[in-house]
Amino acid sequence: MRALVTGAAGFVGRHLVAHLRSEGDEVTETDRQTGLDILDPAGLSALFAESRPEVVFHLAGQADVGGSWTSPVETFRVNAEGTLNVLLAAAEHGVDRVLAVASADVYGQVPTDELPIGEDRPLRPHSPYGASKAAADLIALQTFLGRGLGVIRARPFNHLGPGQSDRFVASALASRIARNEVEGLDELAVGDLTPRRDFTDVRDVVRAYRLLVQEGEPGEAYNVCSGHEVAVQEIADRLVAMAERPMTLVPDPELFRPVDTPVLRGDAARLKAATGWSPAISLEQTLSDVLDDWRKRVREG
Repeated sequence: MRALVTGAAGFVGRHLVAHLRSEGDEVTETDRQTGLDILDPAGLSALFAESRPEVVFHLAGQADVGGSWTSPVETFRVNAEGTLNVLLAAAEHGVDRVLAVASADVYGQVPTDELPIGEDRPLRPHSPYGASKAAADLIALQTFLGRGLGVIRARPFNHLGPGQSDRFVASALASRIARNEVEGLDELAVGDLTPRRDFTDVRDVVRAYRLLVQEGEPGEAYNVCSGHEVAVQEIADRLVAMAERPMTLVPDPELFRPVDTPVLRGDAARLKAATGWSPAISLEQTLSDVLDDWRKRVREG
């Protein structure tokens, strides 16, 4: 399979590229770090003409939910307009399949008695990030309906794993623990620990992405999730239990978001029916790998 991956230098992109190559796929990587911006239609068209991908995994975008509140215009442009540019280039150059990766944030706040969230749930985003991803999701659907492009929409819930930025909760906690171990500190700054999230290891997520490109139905949306919710408090407690020294959780007002979803749990039945996928890596293993990764990063400076 000849694949093009946008956002290849990002957290998920690096894991996806590694997975694709392990499966024998030919991969072209592109990322803003290489100088190609998805807001550059001409540059994208030239890349597609040169690499001639059969499939595209579109991961590039602004992924910081909290940061979207301070940069809503940039977030919308990158995630919505950037997705449109990628899809138009794919249509122009005869790409067979495109996986357009959105986010579970498109669903917004859902009452607990209406969980788990299925793909037919109305899109009601409450953050600028969620709105930008909802727009990108609809652009992907329109490109399928209006242009016949084989677009498959993925809506991943929270994913985590080694290599993730410390802008995300589990990685942020692990980074602080690793620094505390080195510096001999025993207070761990935390934000709101009450939200409950549906976490999946990134290595399971990228496996789902490849399966969707192979076996998913063009035009459809697929949740990528574990189907189980875990409190952020439990994530913090598990990581602290793995620490090399005792630590106390200390609330930090700066780490609280203006608006947050209390509970998020998805239904992955459609994904499982289409591909046979299910998560294979335990949360305990994931958190251990995340903490070990941060210990290595802190040691290396």
